[in-house]
Amino acid sequence: MLLQNHTVLITGAGSGLGLGVAKYCKAQGATVIVTDIATEKLAYIAADFGEQDLLLACDVTKITDLELCKQHIVEKYGRLDAVIGAQGIFDGNRPILTMNAPDLDQMFDELFHINVKGYLLTAHIFADLLKQNHGALVLTTSTAAYAADGGGAVYTATKGAIRSLIQQLAFEFAPHIRVNGVAPAAIGNSQLKGPKALNLDNEKQSDIPKDAFLNLFQSISLLQQLPDATDYGEIYAFLASKQNKIMTGQTIVADQGLLNRAVLTQH
Repeated sequence: MLLQNHTVLITGAGSGLGLGVAKYCKAQGATVIVTDIATEKLAYIAADFGEQDLLLACDVTKITDLELCKQHIVEKYGRLDAVIGAQGIFDGNRPILTMNAPDLDQMFDELFHINVKGYLLTAHIFADLLKQNHGALVLTTSTAAYAADGGGAVYTATKGAIRSLIQQLAFEFAPHIRVNGVAPAAIGNSQLKGPKALNLDNEKQSDIPKDAFLNLFQSISLLQQLPDATDYGEIYAFLASKQNKIMTGQTIVADQGLLNRAVLTQH
């Protein structure tokens, strides 16, 4: 089991990718700390976890929330072996010229606070615990950091920032903490929401009709089976585990062949 005797914190894990990764880590032997800003999500998933685990409400953009989360972890476990960052919001794939300037301004602040600042603060606050156990930090970027049209300009900019942040933190935290990332593409039943700035905070990517989403995915992907959140779990679990002795500063692009496809012709 990849994560036997590991204590792993997963942020943004109340649903979607984060929840799938948390469940996979638990199945691999980890004691997990699941955090999310939405308390109702934590209540809904509580039955999936045991007394040895922690489910904590936490806004990763707030230092006080992160410090309180850290306090709970120290009191219950006295250690932390890995942090997996899975929180994020989407921008609705909106071109910037379709928005007015005030909405764009608000959306920029909202996405960069959650998608980038949240990772920076998390890394800063938990670094000392990770250092004590020669632990790992695993952040979530996206194929949008590598090619256009994986989102709108603001979402793409946040994911590019995370990709660069992974490299910088690996440099700053070496040799005591391994820092890597995962760049997923499509995720079945994605719970990724849009920003309040565009009134999309109650809409999810999974609201797209399933057949339409699957048809689009299969038209541009080399692998045709649409992965769900848990299918990404093994990549995160390996990077979070002490069995990873060879990688830091790297991002694994898990794109189902999306970026390897022919551009002008179809196979």
